[in-house]
Amino acid sequence: MAEFAVRAAGLAKQFHLRHQQSYYRFTEFIENIARNAVQFPSRLLNQGLAGSERNQTPTAETFWALDDVSFQVKRGEVLGVIGRNGAGKSTLLKLLSRITRPTRGRIEIAGRVSSLLEVGTGFHPELTGRENIFLNGAMLGMTRTEVKRKFDEIVAFAETETFLDTQVKHYSSGMQMRLAFAVAAHLEPEILIIDEVLAVGDAAFQKKCLGRMGETVQTGRTILFVSHNLSAIRTLSHRVIWLENGRIRQEGPASEVVDKYLDDQPGLNRERTWSSWETSPGNERVRIRAVRIRTPEEGEMVITVQSEIFVEHELEVVGPIDEFNLSLLLYDREGICIFNAISPAEAVFPGRYRYTLCVPGDLLNDGSHRVRVLLVSSTRPVIDLWDVVEFDVCDAGRNSAWLGEWMGAVRPKLPWRCERV
Repeated sequence: MAEFAVRAAGLAKQFHLRHQQSYYRFTEFIENIARNAVQFPSRLLNQGLAGSERNQTPTAETFWALDDVSFQVKRGEVLGVIGRNGAGKSTLLKLLSRITRPTRGRIEIAGRVSSLLEVGTGFHPELTGRENIFLNGAMLGMTRTEVKRKFDEIVAFAETETFLDTQVKHYSSGMQMRLAFAVAAHLEPEILIIDEVLAVGDAAFQKKCLGRMGETVQTGRTILFVSHNLSAIRTLSHRVIWLENGRIRQEGPASEVVDKYLDDQPGLNRERTWSSWETSPGNERVRIRAVRIRTPEEGEMVITVQSEIFVEHELEVVGPIDEFNLSLLLYDREGICIFNAISPAEAVFPGRYRYTLCVPGDLLNDGSHRVRVLLVSSTRPVIDLWDVVEFDVCDAGRNSAWLGEWMGAVRPKLPWRCERV
């Protein structure tokens, strides 16, 4: 028996992208003819027709989603795959699942594969949940008796008993994901391939999924999975592959690669500056010249849940203002306003000013955050800048058994007291 479960050598996948140029709108075509009909009726008609045909000509380009990717996964090993959006992670899993063929390279798989790549994968929408469970089992090469032995456990895990005899096309995306994961994880494949298991579903089900994956790891099965949840990647994986622009940037122990990946993140757009008075937003008396995110350690690229964050605003005032204040509104990735911090109202005089707001550590939840700045003068808004800067908060080094997303816009570290009564 082979020592490896999956082996890829020189794997590459090329896509051909076709771009259709924009058509002339019919109304524009008629307007052009009417506007110039007196001077150039025949020539314009010919040009218009030729132009419309010319603009319908498609253009094409090639794109390498993966290029020269080689690796090996041992039996019983858990391999995590990380990288930014568009790095080639999902393409790699689709190649390994034999959903699409590689442009070049070789894939060897030793064992029965079950894949969970996106909502609805492997399900027939016209069949019921019950029928799809048996269909998936048959696709894995299992007998009806084997599927029946696991049937009750699958249904209980997916929590879909009420809709078991309903066609899957009537399921919500969350219901489809629950059933798909339950089938993939309980039908005992030798190799389990999962793409972002935490992308769909509530927090409770995400926790169940991670718990089940932990149990699967203990049974010695081989798992390949993609996730943006770096805590789960770090905890569950033996090794990690970091993909960047379709190539392997780094491969090695999970903690080592995840730490390097976090250190490499640019932190989104943490600074916005306006070089001249004329281009900067404001009015004839005050302009905002810069907004930036700072951390206590200069050059620190990774902002963690525990990090202290400073938001700096640089203003230039050329005329006295009797009553003036800044308002900073922080939004999470769902567009929910987390807080509105307002500076004291005060009079300001000509000069350059720097207003700094300190956001303490152990307050914000992990994820992307966007800053809106509102400058108010005499109760009237002078500047209202949406999404002026943005930053990511990472959950690194979590000391908790819970690996899913924490619920809520904030996750403050509050004091607890326990006393015996």
